[in-house]
Amino acid sequence: MALQLTAIAIFIAVFAIATLRRVHLGIMMFAAACGVGVWLAGMPLSDVVGGFPVSIMVLLVGVTYFFAIAQANGTIDRVIEAALGRIGDNAVTLPFVFFALTAGISAMGSPLAGLVMAPIGMPVAKRYGMDPMLMALAIGSGISAGSFAPTSLFAIVSYGTAHQANIDLNPLTLFAVAVVANLGLLIAAFLIFGGPILIGRRVASGGTGAAVLAREGTGDAPLCAPFGRNQIATVVCMIGLVVAVIAASISGLNPDIGVLCFAFGAALALIDPTSGMTAVSKIDWSTVLLVGGIITFVGVLQTMGSIDMLGEAASNVGVPIVTALVICLIGALVSAFASTTGIIAALIPLALPLAASGDVAGWALISALAVCASIVDVSPFSTVGATLVATAAEDDRQRMTSLLTRWGMSTVVAGPVVLVGVLVLPGTLWLNRFWKF
Repeated sequence: MALQLTAIAIFIAVFAIATLRRVHLGIMMFAAACGVGVWLAGMPLSDVVGGFPVSIMVLLVGVTYFFAIAQANGTIDRVIEAALGRIGDNAVTLPFVFFALTAGISAMGSPLAGLVMAPIGMPVAKRYGMDPMLMALAIGSGISAGSFAPTSLFAIVSYGTAHQANIDLNPLTLFAVAVVANLGLLIAAFLIFGGPILIGRRVASGGTGAAVLAREGTGDAPLCAPFGRNQIATVVCMIGLVVAVIAASISGLNPDIGVLCFAFGAALALIDPTSGMTAVSKIDWSTVLLVGGIITFVGVLQTMGSIDMLGEAASNVGVPIVTALVICLIGALVSAFASTTGIIAALIPLALPLAASGDVAGWALISALAVCASIVDVSPFSTVGATLVATAAEDDRQRMTSLLTRWGMSTVVAGPVVLVGVLVLPGTLWLNRFWKF
């Protein structure tokens, strides 16, 4: 037991040191995994390195490559412009339009890609007389929701880790949970931060939403430029990717989204070689290393029996629902200050013994944990929250920092309580009743 506890302590220490020193966590974890695996676990180095999650790497590289082509050839910009051109003058629709646009962008592989909407949305909110907190939370919730699309990072890490542990988690189910949770947060923000008073309000100085955007960011340039040949091909491939994923999931198959993205990306690269070459440099290798390093270390912990030991400790608590709630609270709290991707990659494997025990529904626990770790990202101490504050008007930043801190800390508690209560508790009660009979 001493070796297992030492390995867990090293895991926690590496996480803390890398965060405090701002060193790449994945590289630190991989190096530490090799040291712990060889010197403490007595594993051959080849076995340690073999724990690197190649399947997840294919997913991440394929997805980020495909959508980097869409970014490089201007397709994503055209989609945003076309959507904003249809807003019109009705201010009440803006939070929901920006939520949907941001979610759509974040669904394209990289959650933080949705932050491109922040420098657009905050000035537009100012022009419409909207509380900047409402726009900020609309964009933040959109990032969280879109990040759990089957094509995006948080979902890839969550269901990829679950499938490796033979836990049945449907990617569309995870996406639905994230969308409903974040829509609930957006509605709450709408009611708290002046949404109802926007009903019937028109833009203060005339012009449509498209015109406002043109004045704020694009000068006199035409906003809704026509789609070019390469952009039309990209849109067709994007639709094809979504249809393929949905059709395969409905058919009970397990589509390899990374391979699909490589296939569509290869087709687009043949059509537009320049964008294809540009996209290679945009592949998110940093995240690949982050997830790969953490999962490699977790694989060493599993080989040493550390994960099983934690699972036994959790089962000894006697109340699985309390254990599930504690895991989600820890995930939410740490994620408010650290990498959400790292937290999801680190805590889901630690939650697997409880999920595999049959005391709680595995899909429900993993869904609750992953979404809890994401909805707190609007905290000003995280990348998303800090960007939202930075893109607000200077006289709004102090107020937004204070309010986003309160909102983020509130979701640290409210998120786990609600999600565990709605997702995990009903399944636990059903399992207990079934067991009695």
